[in-house]
Amino acid sequence: MSNELQSKVAIVTGGTSGIGRDTAILFAKEGAKVVLAGRRNLEGQESLALIRAAGGDGIFVQMDVAKTSDVEALVQKTVETYGRVDIAFNNAGIEGTWIPIAEQPEEDFDRTIAINLKGVWLCLKYELQQMLKQGTGGAIVNMSSVAGWIGSAGAATYAATKHGVIALTKSAALETATKGIRVNAICPAVIETPMGERLFGDPDMNKFALGLHPIGRFGKPMEVAEAVLWMCSERASFMTGQSLILDGGFLAGPNAPG
Repeated sequence: MSNELQSKVAIVTGGTSGIGRDTAILFAKEGAKVVLAGRRNLEGQESLALIRAAGGDGIFVQMDVAKTSDVEALVQKTVETYGRVDIAFNNAGIEGTWIPIAEQPEEDFDRTIAINLKGVWLCLKYELQQMLKQGTGGAIVNMSSVAGWIGSAGAATYAATKHGVIALTKSAALETATKGIRVNAICPAVIETPMGERLFGDPDMNKFALGLHPIGRFGKPMEVAEAVLWMCSERASFMTGQSLILDGGFLAGPNAPG
């Protein structure tokens, strides 16, 4: 343990599984007090138990990032419990229904936008309000995707949200650069998570998706968590408004979709 985040207070949304869970555990191991947030209480408590088993300090807040009152309450609870907010990983997101635009129900579009894009905007709004009030800077990482860089037939709304997250990230970084607050995005390709299993668990889909990763495998949640840790640490102190791509070569070659 190098105590990269010693005495820092970190919010992690979507902390009930996958990348969010591994990042929360890693933050705790590096000395941060972690506020886990998510919609599923059972999985949230499981994540919290893992944090404490690793010797970390944290709480779980059951909430929905698409609801203004929930996001505001999350930041308030963080401040009530630990006194401040230094770091945030706005990770919560859904894949939505992957279906051609001509066939997509409007309610599915609205739900995907509400969680993946408005949810990040709401988190940024209330996290930045608190960080600006503190006046001591901060670091925020937003979850985008390789889908934030390319189109994806059948996943237009998902891709639109992830493009939007990159735009929010750049804009927020410009708004806060002189305040010591850094805002960046992380853009993974397929990672071995419950979402990845839902999308690519079918053998044919799995084979197709693997073929898009020249490295020959999918990523692991901890590989993303390690990158997020670095982005939130002082080692990344000159990085803001950027998107870090972790994709096993997905976007490098001629076979990238889009």
